[in-house]
Amino acid sequence: MATNSGRTNPIAASDSPAQGGGHPPTVSADAKSEIASTTQQGAHASGADTSGAPKVKSEKELEKERKKAEKVAKLEAKKAKQAAEAASKPVKEKKVKEKKPEEVLPDYVEETPAGEKKRIRSFDDPHFKAYNPIAVESAWYSWWEKEGLFKPRFKEDGSVRDEGKFVIVHPPPNVTGALHMGHALGDSLQDVLIRWNRMQGKTTLWLPGCDHAGISTQSVVENMLWRREQKTRHDLGREKFIETVWEWKGEYHKRINQALSSMGGSFDWSREAFTMDEGLTAAVTETFVKLHEEGTIYRANRLVNWCTKLNTALSNLEVQNKELTGRTLLDVPGYEKKVEFGVIVHFKYPIEGSEETIEVATTRIETMLGDSGIAVNPKDERYKHLVGKTAIHPFIEGRKLPIVADDYVDVEFGTGAVKLTPAHDPNDFTLGQRHNLEFINILTDDGLMNENAGSYKGMKRFDVRYAIQDDLKAKGLFVDKKDNAMKVPQCEKSKDIIEPLMKPQWWVKMKDLAEPALKVVRDGEIKIRPDTAERSYFRWLEDINDWCISRQLWWGHRCPVYFAKIEGETNDSTDASRWFSGRTREEAEAKAQKALPGKTFTLEQDEDVLDTWFSSGLWPFSTLGWPKNTNDLDKLYPTSVLETGWDILFFWIARMIMLGLKMTGKVPFTEVYCHSLVRDSEGRKMSKSLGNVVDPLDVISGIELDKLHEKLSQGNLPANEVTKATKYQKTAFPDGIPQCGADALRFTMVNATTGGGDINLDVKIIHGYRKFCNKIFQATKYVLGSLPEDFRPAAKGNVPGKTLAERWILHKMTAAAKEINQALADREFSKATIIVYRYWYNELCDVYIENSKAIIRDGTEEERQSALQTLYTTLEAALAMIHPFMPYLTEEMWQRMPRRPNDDTTSIMIAKYPTYDAAIDDPQAETAYEVVLECAKGGRSLMSEYALKDNAQLAVQAYNDETLKTANDQITSIKTLIGKGVADIKIVGPDEARPTGSVAYPVGMNATVFLHVSGRVDFDAEIAKAQKKLDKAISTIARQEKTLNEASYKEKSSAQTQELDQSRLAESKQEAKSYEETIKQFEQLKLE
Repeated sequence: MATNSGRTNPIAASDSPAQGGGHPPTVSADAKSEIASTTQQGAHASGADTSGAPKVKSEKELEKERKKAEKVAKLEAKKAKQAAEAASKPVKEKKVKEKKPEEVLPDYVEETPAGEKKRIRSFDDPHFKAYNPIAVESAWYSWWEKEGLFKPRFKEDGSVRDEGKFVIVHPPPNVTGALHMGHALGDSLQDVLIRWNRMQGKTTLWLPGCDHAGISTQSVVENMLWRREQKTRHDLGREKFIETVWEWKGEYHKRINQALSSMGGSFDWSREAFTMDEGLTAAVTETFVKLHEEGTIYRANRLVNWCTKLNTALSNLEVQNKELTGRTLLDVPGYEKKVEFGVIVHFKYPIEGSEETIEVATTRIETMLGDSGIAVNPKDERYKHLVGKTAIHPFIEGRKLPIVADDYVDVEFGTGAVKLTPAHDPNDFTLGQRHNLEFINILTDDGLMNENAGSYKGMKRFDVRYAIQDDLKAKGLFVDKKDNAMKVPQCEKSKDIIEPLMKPQWWVKMKDLAEPALKVVRDGEIKIRPDTAERSYFRWLEDINDWCISRQLWWGHRCPVYFAKIEGETNDSTDASRWFSGRTREEAEAKAQKALPGKTFTLEQDEDVLDTWFSSGLWPFSTLGWPKNTNDLDKLYPTSVLETGWDILFFWIARMIMLGLKMTGKVPFTEVYCHSLVRDSEGRKMSKSLGNVVDPLDVISGIELDKLHEKLSQGNLPANEVTKATKYQKTAFPDGIPQCGADALRFTMVNATTGGGDINLDVKIIHGYRKFCNKIFQATKYVLGSLPEDFRPAAKGNVPGKTLAERWILHKMTAAAKEINQALADREFSKATIIVYRYWYNELCDVYIENSKAIIRDGTEEERQSALQTLYTTLEAALAMIHPFMPYLTEEMWQRMPRRPNDDTTSIMIAKYPTYDAAIDDPQAETAYEVVLECAKGGRSLMSEYALKDNAQLAVQAYNDETLKTANDQITSIKTLIGKGVADIKIVGPDEARPTGSVAYPVGMNATVFLHVSGRVDFDAEIAKAQKKLDKAISTIARQEKTLNEASYKEKSSAQTQELDQSRLAESKQEAKSYEETIKQFEQLKLE
């Protein structure tokens, strides 16, 4: 529900999420607490310091300030109580003004028809008296789209504009449901780059699309089908099931696009792609056929990672290895009880023809049913006499296990004898081939024992794990079971335990593809940021394995390859020579006829589909029309930047580079930017089962707690996980999620992108930036209200102003433009937000807008007109500068501003982005005005320290002629910037006497600010107070020096720690010195 909580916010008063600083807030725990619970002191409240960008406060400093504030509050409460008790007669209570309750607004109803330009409402409208994101963000998106502002702009001849091109293909979200904050992060960064480049006049395209997400989508739809109708996909049949998935896809695809639009993503929807569209399917087929024809894609019966829950093979990248330190019980899909892992079982095999046995050990005891041999080291004296003999399998009648010698076996590990299960273990697979052992598969695709498991046939694999140990004990062959640290492979999607299984599959030879992909990055044709991601890229490609691309699914691109069943012959599907690929069945048939002359055969298409990442690997060029020679492919490929999470560097980025080079001969993009992962406020990975996954739409619009709970029950989470997730939501979002708006969400995500570690996200931080949005709204509203009705902006905005304040803000404006352009070019996203925040908040709102009030009120006509033009220019630049971060708010406010002569720009989206202008670069003005700001800061600090809220008498003593002139010229500005409560300010020169009865605040070497306190402050009390603080500081210094001088400290502490502690000691000494000066100052005042 929208409120007008910010409607009374004056321009200069802070509603910022930061403590009067020159940068957005950090996300430390203390900072979050302050943002969430306090309204920060503004620049013009007494004592606040807003000159320039202050030092970033550490968590310790923030905690110190918080404790100090608590202490002061308690002291004031104690004083108030004592004063009340000491009163000799009743005192009329001062009536406390009750806080006006927030005005609850009715739901906003947009009057603008969809697609038309928004009908701007007056600031008197209840929804526009203060910043209301629902009202501000309404109607703009459909107009942007209808106006074609998202489409790339070419020259009349169809070529790219002279400014260049900038193209991003959007990483396609899986069409499996709602977006999360990870998407919000990536999309915010990409749209910032797109909008920034568009405003530079480039031919710009952000191409959207969705991925069919084979395993994920099929799994979700199968679960839904079972939950709703108690049916499996086999009950429906392949064709009907695929129809069901397409219907489901349509529904969720719309939700995804709605979320992307709500966030303000400037996508060209006319070019939207889907990985299973006709055009992209053609690209998949073309790639498979070409690579198969040249032998890069081949068929082999090899071990794959098999998920019995999903009934499909997985690549190594889709398997997560869970680290165990010892015996651990894990949940496994399909089992009511947890299953034991993290142990190693020792048992014995009888040696044929003797009473002797040989001891082996395994962490997967059930696989002994597939054993076909035992290996020992040829140098191991214990077993030399057994090499060449056979062991007898105790449970499979007639099976004999040859004992072979192999240097692979480690004599020192375990018993020195290794059981071999070639069909169910990668290492055993190699040894099995080397020694011609039998490859015995004991599992069905569903994880049950098959006919090769003897009496265990039909049992679940992990039920056999327990049964077989009992049976070994019964035969006297069980030796021991011990804890064993190990890694357990789990399916990333289903959490099933992965089984290595022999399957004939399609594979891609990767070594030859990897070499060119390594070269283009080494040679600088592609830049991968940050450097850590680039190093990971090199490590993976240098040690790459072949890629299994077959998936035993129904949803996806069916392999365009056909098996020729020849009449009257044995038909072995593992025979690669019988498989023929084709763009069509007819093409495959023609190939088969040529290869099998005179044979009668029928073609059967492979039932399997391709790995989703195969089609995703073609995304940068298939979305632009490849394999056709389209204009988009010709003009817009290669693309510019690929922005995505580092976690899919190998899944996707590396494969796009390899396939792009192979299929087009060009790099798919020239830059890769890998953003961090988004975690919750406690640093945990976001997971539906934890309840910490946040939907960006809920952040934009707000959502109540009970609605959050409802969303949990609508998914596929098991009941126990819903309970756990609900509990977390009650803790994390006790009042639900507040309405923040898209602009605040975007700005927060970009600000959090430092290029460092993962991002711990707290919704309270986003809500804090909604206050910054209100600051922008109110500042623009004030400026527009200050402009006369007949105001006409000058033709150009780079005219130096008539006053020092104007020259200063114009200098700050052009400096900010220079810095932010450089930051975005360097992909220093967080730095870019800090620059634009500082310009908006500290420089424009808190200084120039405030100072301009005095110029407009008291200046000459020429100065007034100049001040108004400067107000317009600096606001115009501020809106344009922050537009890529906050598109809705800036469009809303920009459209309300009058246009310069001959400016027919329709939208801020295509307005020129501010750039550095030497004509208004004025460092001298900056230096002079800093004196004004420092004097104002000194005045505020003194008034705050001595609690003088009114009738303050101030003086500024300048110590050189330049400073004296500046202070005299800018006395009105100094008084204005100090704020209310100043009765008078005097400017005195270096030769005049120090103002009597006053405390001092040095302003560098050039001036000192004095506050007259005689008769208003108890000198003895102030001396006593300062002495107490000095004593404490001296004690601290002594303690610190003792620690630093200890020999053990110097030996054990790192250089960094010692440097930090020395810095703390210096701070303590400076603090003590300031207390000494305070005491000296008051002692002197007593004598005056």
